[in-house]
Amino acid sequence: MLSTLDQYLPHAVAIVVAAGVAALVVFAFIGAAAFLFIWGERKVSGRIQDRLGPTRVGKFGLLQSLADGIKLVTKEDFVPAGSDKFLFRIAPFVAFCAAFTGFIALPFAQGVVAQPLNVGAFFVLAVLSSEVFGVLLAGYSSANKWSLFGGVREAAQVVSYEIPRSLCVLVPVCIAGTLNLNTIATQQEGFFWNWYVFHDPFTFVAFFVFFIVATASCKRAPFDLAEAESELVAGFLTEYSGMRWSYFFLAEYASMFAMSALASILFLGGWHSGLLPFEPATAFGAILGNLVDVGVFILKGSALVVVMMWMRWSLPRLRIDQVMSTCLEYFVPISCGLLVGVCVWQLYVPSAVAEGTKYVLAFGSLAFAAITLVAAAKTRPTPQHSGAFAKP
Repeated sequence: MLSTLDQYLPHAVAIVVAAGVAALVVFAFIGAAAFLFIWGERKVSGRIQDRLGPTRVGKFGLLQSLADGIKLVTKEDFVPAGSDKFLFRIAPFVAFCAAFTGFIALPFAQGVVAQPLNVGAFFVLAVLSSEVFGVLLAGYSSANKWSLFGGVREAAQVVSYEIPRSLCVLVPVCIAGTLNLNTIATQQEGFFWNWYVFHDPFTFVAFFVFFIVATASCKRAPFDLAEAESELVAGFLTEYSGMRWSYFFLAEYASMFAMSALASILFLGGWHSGLLPFEPATAFGAILGNLVDVGVFILKGSALVVVMMWMRWSLPRLRIDQVMSTCLEYFVPISCGLLVGVCVWQLYVPSAVAEGTKYVLAFGSLAFAAITLVAAAKTRPTPQHSGAFAKP
């Protein structure tokens, strides 16, 4: 885009225009994703709790998110009397900007990235982690002890879980030999057994550890101790309402997709479907091929977001001491062991053994998924009737 704009505009103006267009595209994608994820969260929770979820507002209840947005726009923008008004007002925007910035280095397809970076993997981790500043500012500035407790909890949790998350990122980085996300995804081109998650037993385990600690970094249950409605009213969100409240949730859903997309790039082949032995952009042309790649990439990231929702509505919230001990006593040593293990595997395991292990992990996982789906399809819920609704 920049090279095209340079032909018609001065270079400085072209940079500003290109950056503005990229920012608008990213913002539109985050807004559309949050719109669908909020609806999806209600549907997922409804199915898990044996109910339907939203059905009345629009077809299949799809306009429920729009109704929520209209409600939030019209609500009073309340600022507590004893709060630090400046910090209270900017905290939601700090949190949202952190999540927004993470999308700059995420490649949705070959070359489809706002700004390609040679250190893209750690750039995404760094900027997404800065969301904690918005949460901490919200808790500190609210003049509410429950908000302060929530902000401090989030700070402790994020700082702790950053360690195993970064170590798990280094596992595929050691295989790829680069921090460039575009290069890492390109190296997994081809069939699904070329994905790094199946490279060896250490990357296989690293994917699951990374996904769990990424869920914790997004403040998702069972790690949502910064909100903890059963303990802290609503945590750092207690004093927020209206649009400022909604920016925190935009940041949360944006972070969920960003972390899921990062997991897809590092472990699950990025935009490659795993079903084609070639790059679609090369075979089908740049436009059609990139559309296919972007669709595959969004589908993978969205599937992992649904798993996060599944975990939220299936698992009970942990206590703060359990959250911290799980990280420091288990995830940190495990992630260190995985990093050492993948390095040893790369250096000393014969190529024939490594190749065979890759196929065993790939087809073993495929068989397990198929068996699970067949078993789920055969399962029928037991009808429950009581009182006046019981059958004669």
